Amino acid sequence: MARPRTPLIALVSATALVAVAGCGAADMTQQSSPFANAQGARTVTLSVQSWVGAQANVAVAQYLLEHELGYRVDTVQIDEVPAWDALSQGRVDAILEDWGHPDQEARYVKDKKTISPGGELGVTGHIGWFVPTYFAREHPDVTDWHNLDKYADRFRTAESGGKGQLLDGSPSYVTNDKALVQNLGLDYQVVFSGSEAAQITQIKQFAKEKKPFLSYWYKPQWLFEKVPMTEVKLPPYKDGCDADVKKVKCAYPQTPLKKYLNARFAGSGGKAARFLKNFSWSTEDQNEVALLIADQKLSPEDAAKKWVDGNEQKWRAWVPR
Repeated sequence: MARPRTPLIALVSATALVAVAGCGAADMTQQSSPFANAQGARTVTLSVQSWVGAQANVAVAQYLLEHELGYRVDTVQIDEVPAWDALSQGRVDAILEDWGHPDQEARYVKDKKTISPGGELGVTGHIGWFVPTYFAREHPDVTDWHNLDKYADRFRTAESGGKGQLLDGSPSYVTNDKALVQNLGLDYQVVFSGSEAAQITQIKQFAKEKKPFLSYWYKPQWLFEKVPMTEVKLPPYKDGCDADVKKVKCAYPQTPLKKYLNARFAGSGGKAARFLKNFSWSTEDQNEVALLIADQKLSPEDAAKKWVDGNEQKWRAWVPR
């Protein structure tokens, strides 16, 4: 997820697989959907990423496509960069949350024209390094990256090899963290938890024990409601400062999250394509559904239904007449 240059978004742990299975997702590295780009079929295939915010998007879109527009919806899980290949080839019809992949956009949108922009999701994403707010209150200078080495021993774990631990999620996420640690000369080791779900479990455990931790994390994300975290200020982001990931020494940008459609589907997908272009909601909306799925353990369909039942004025504008 460069997630984050992207939510990446995926290597999935057993825990994450359970969550994804709840979305009805299949592993796109093993199979492709027979329904995507099917001419004349009232079927839509959506790419669902491994993080729960993306699953919330798909859950609500799927529910409305099925219950309001009468489509069959097939969902498939695929890592964020290969998802662009699948979208270009018509193996999926749409990606609803992209955190910014300029190389793929240049190749498929501008050059090959096999992918069409679907508009903004309405949510702004941001990646950063975070510490628990309870630790930041006790040690306010930790929120300046210049002081991180001062606390490296407090963030050390059995996995970090004698250095401070910077906890990351899936190794498949497209992040700058290893380069940032090296280029900023920090006494830290990036340690991958394996998935968003595993990372959440680890953060919750740290918080339960009131232990200090430093973690790669991102907004929007429902976990902030359960574990308040404060961002560490990295060198400010400037346009182009992350162009060469090997030399990057700046913070992550604020990223308006975007949707993309297979170009053929965008032109011939009828009401389904128009609906997905219209689909746009707020960070608060996404977090509400994500919290229902990940924290309250509702199925994606039940979470979507609960949100849909309470927000008709919002979603009714997305449905083509």
